[in-house]
Amino acid sequence: MALLPIYTAPDPLLKTISTPVEKVDDEIRKLVADMFETMYAAPGIGLAAIQVGVPKRLLVMDVVGKGKEEPPQPLALINPEITWVSDDDVTYEEGCLSVPEHYADVVRPAEVEVSYLDLDGQPQQLRADGLLAICVQHEIDHLDGILFLDHLSALKRNMILRKLLKQKKMAS
Repeated sequence: MALLPIYTAPDPLLKTISTPVEKVDDEIRKLVADMFETMYAAPGIGLAAIQVGVPKRLLVMDVVGKGKEEPPQPLALINPEITWVSDDDVTYEEGCLSVPEHYADVVRPAEVEVSYLDLDGQPQQLRADGLLAICVQHEIDHLDGILFLDHLSALKRNMILRKLLKQKKMAS
């Protein structure tokens, strides 16, 4: 396994719409393992392949995480697709490994159903609410070239992007 570099906004790669995974094979399973290692090390609760420079429709999540009281509950979703959303919305303060140290309230559907392929290439269904629902929607947004910042007002989004650009310039 290997730690992968995480791309940060405003890198244009993060606006890429990811393509479906054609075949779930050992290469994809290795990418998933590397993504889990990278996500846990960051630390984060979700990571989309595009965030590590791979424009494939693949994401990993663990909303329980590492080092908590409960055992980790890693989930890998290949070619995920939201098939249903609840009428009820919920506001949740979101952050992102690609938007380090910035958080904002985002309104999303409270519950979702997602169809996806597992690591054996088998079709699966997931019904999610709470943090899991927020996380899966956030990560699927990444696969469509959308950052949580895109859900904010232009003023708030531009303020955060300017800060990120300034941080990048100071770091280089």
